[in-house]
Amino acid sequence: MAISDSREVVIEATPQQILDVIADVESAPEWSPQHQGAEILDTDDNGRPGRVKLKLKTMGISDEQVVQYEWTESTAGWTLISSSQLKTQQARYTLAPDGDKTRVKFEITVDPAVPIPGFVLKRAMKGGLESATDGLREQVLKVKKGH
Repeated sequence: MAISDSREVVIEATPQQILDVIADVESAPEWSPQHQGAEILDTDDNGRPGRVKLKLKTMGISDEQVVQYEWTESTAGWTLISSSQLKTQQARYTLAPDGDKTRVKFEITVDPAVPIPGFVLKRAMKGGLESATDGLREQVLKVKKGH
């Protein structure tokens, strides 16, 4: 059964600065506890990640995924190509400038390949949403300061 959720955060940075951090998928393990590793398999015409192989661990469940990223000036998202734990996954960041800040909405839908108790799935989603928003915000601010 597919489950969807979303979360918003305001980041004191430009959409471009935020997209640059999202595009640096190989640094994701530094700011997202679920990410164990990332390898870019190919890039798009702008040099941003296209197909990416991810090693993830959530709630004690390990997974290797291949996802396809899609980029615009105000969005970054991915669609699952293959996974040992999920049937489908769709995720998207939508960025909206708000003065000198940016409002970032993260939306995700996952459909586990095996039955997972609802409370476990909800807790895993909550952790993923927190990393995708609060973790991203911390990383953007760190990069912006040049640390």
